[in-house]
Formats: sequence, structure tokens, C-alpha cells
Amino acid sequence: MQDHDMLASLVGQAEAEGGDIVMIRAIIEEASMIGADRALDRLGLSDRSAADDVKELRELLGGWRDAKRAARGAVLGWLVKVAAMLLLIGLAVRAGVMPQVQA
Repeated sequence: MQDHDMLASLVGQAEAEGGDIVMIRAIIEEASMIGADRALDRLGLSDRSAADDVKELRELLGGWRDAKRAARGAVLGWLVKVAAMLLLIGLAVRAGVMPQVQA
């Protein structure tokens, strides 16, 4: 928000000193576009295929998140199955259905 306040202050100052508000706004807009283009260029996202690259990266990231979620679900499922199996074995030993192993 401070950048917005600073920009508004500079525009007000330029207008007070006789600058045309339309020209000031045009300069600001052009400077903004140049800055945005420069930032995209530094990130390597200034060519025509950049939009496709970003879209593909988002799809890959979505796939990675889905794979992580599925892996967590599978691990949790196995842990529940192992816990249930151990509980059933313990109950069977306690009920005398299964002989207790002596060490």
C-alpha cells in the first residue's frame, strides 16, 4: 500500500506543478509495462511459449500434489490394515484360538 501512496503523492506533486494528469498517467502506465516486461524477461518468461510453459508447470505441480495425496492415502491405508491385523492376532491369542509363541 505504501507504493500506491507514494505514486499518488508523486502524481499529485506533478499535477500541482502544472503537469497534465493524462500525460502523467500515460507515463506511469508505460513505466509499469516496461517494468513488468523487464521482470518477465529476467524470469525467462518473455517469449511466446512462456504461457504454455507456465500452464504445463501448473499441470505438473497439480499431478505432483495428486500423487502425494494418493501416496499418503495408500500409506495410511496400509497402516490401518497392519494395526487391524495385529489387533486380530492379539485377540486370537488371548481367546486361545491361536497358540502363543514362546521366545
